[in-house]
Amino acid sequence: MAERITAAVDVADNSGDEPLTAKADEATADGVAQTRERETAEEGAAENGELTSSGTASPPELHSGHKLARRYRLEECVTRLDGFSSWRAVDEKLRRAVGVHLLPADHPRARSVLAAARSSALLGDPRFVHVLDAVEENDLVYVVHEWLPDATELTALLAAGPLEAHDAYQLVSQVAQAMAAAHREGLAHLRLTPSAVLRTSSGQYRIRGLAVNAALRGISSDTPQRTDTEAVGALLYASLTQRWPYEDDAYGLSGLPKGVGLISPDQVRAGVHRGLSEIAMRALVNEGATASRQEPPCTTPEELVKAIGEMPRIRPPEPAFAAPPEYQRTTYQQGTYGRTTARPGATQPVPTPPPPLQSRTGKALKWAVSALLIAALGLGSWQLADALMDRGNSEDPGSSSDTSDDGDKNTPKKPAQPVQIENGEEYVLDGNAQNPEGVRNTYDGDGSSYWRTNSFIDGPKLAPYKPGVGIVYDLGKEQDVSAASIGLRYVGDHTTIKLYGTDSMSSSTPLSSMKPIGSVTTSGGTATVKAKKPVTTRYVLLWITDVPKSPRDEYSSAGYKQAITDVKFKG
Repeated sequence: MAERITAAVDVADNSGDEPLTAKADEATADGVAQTRERETAEEGAAENGELTSSGTASPPELHSGHKLARRYRLEECVTRLDGFSSWRAVDEKLRRAVGVHLLPADHPRARSVLAAARSSALLGDPRFVHVLDAVEENDLVYVVHEWLPDATELTALLAAGPLEAHDAYQLVSQVAQAMAAAHREGLAHLRLTPSAVLRTSSGQYRIRGLAVNAALRGISSDTPQRTDTEAVGALLYASLTQRWPYEDDAYGLSGLPKGVGLISPDQVRAGVHRGLSEIAMRALVNEGATASRQEPPCTTPEELVKAIGEMPRIRPPEPAFAAPPEYQRTTYQQGTYGRTTARPGATQPVPTPPPPLQSRTGKALKWAVSALLIAALGLGSWQLADALMDRGNSEDPGSSSDTSDDGDKNTPKKPAQPVQIENGEEYVLDGNAQNPEGVRNTYDGDGSSYWRTNSFIDGPKLAPYKPGVGIVYDLGKEQDVSAASIGLRYVGDHTTIKLYGTDSMSSSTPLSSMKPIGSVTTSGGTATVKAKKPVTTRYVLLWITDVPKSPRDEYSSAGYKQAITDVKFKG
């Protein structure tokens, strides 16, 4: 089996086969519905340095609608390659979309795929697309993983152009940190390509196929840390230049001109950030760094993370505000609607406005208004005099002016004060978390960001498939909570929210031990919960049991779902 030095080179060196194009790389089975990877068995065999022989196990002949373990219903085959196939499927037990890799149990790589999947599942890092199940059953081996319908492949992002400096900085920082964490646990990717990196709607980058993608294709490396580090450098290079840092085209990107070798990103495209350009070269070049700085190369993800941390932080660009359009006065606004247009250069007389209210109707209006004012003044004077006389008759001449007791009774209640949210995390009573990285969006003061639930097939009530979903908020200290205002992204019939006071942020605390604050059912975009009396607590659980049905949008598929944009508590 031919050894591959990097996950990038295994595309560039296809033994004479045509490179993958943008269309061929338009969505794999690892979780993005918008793109689809189409590879042939010959390309997969060339990738591994060998041709597919007649003795190689063929992909299982399955069809849409087939069920695995009476739970996972296959929907659409998105990859069929070298003895295995990948599918978009539905987990009918938890009512969510998943991805499934399938191969025969007698496939020569079946054991290594199972081992890789089980090792990856133990990592539990939210920066990776999680493996949910790895099973051998009925002469089949299948691996089930998350499906992220609201995420976008880096391949699709780069098809629109290179990334801004801040976006490229976030990409290389998050991916390098994630791979450093994986290697600390003894896991390598070995096929870290643009199609393996996803950006979610919240801006977080997630990596799919850790260990599994390489095992499916039989890819290995004697220097896995160097391989993954150079792959991260290739991703950064492509993000800065919209070019693949090798001579052959790949992933819908043009390669570098033949014969010139590897040149720095700022030589390929004007305006590239100097610091990021040097980081890319230090990760890509094995025998040294850029000629301008002579910094040592980065040979492991840990070294790359350290190098990124030493460079100045790149701030996001300032938002651009469009100037309002110039005010245009129309002929209608100028009072000339229906009149003939004057000839250019001709002097027009300015009409003298008539004296105000000099017509018969105007005079009648003046008298009517005057009569009403006189009547109102007379009525008001009579009511004031009557009130003063009643007060004088009811007063006791011997009473003192001390009214402290009555004053306390008549003192108005203090208005409810806003309660600051210090922290928050998902409360997961059953199954998996919904959108843990989006929790902070519910109290960041930005109404355009949000935390979302998954899209469910049945509703509005989530039970019995899931008792509910929610977030626990930390108020920093024990405070009175009397009301809450919750912004909702999706409207319709209907959303039900309950608030509880609890003693910790742990999901192990049962609902039965919590103090109810209040509940609300609404079909609008704002849910307001009011308590009968304030509840003193430090932690507040926002618990959603019913969600409305909403159509497919750019973030998620059609189904019963909800998203929270803003949460505010009052004491």
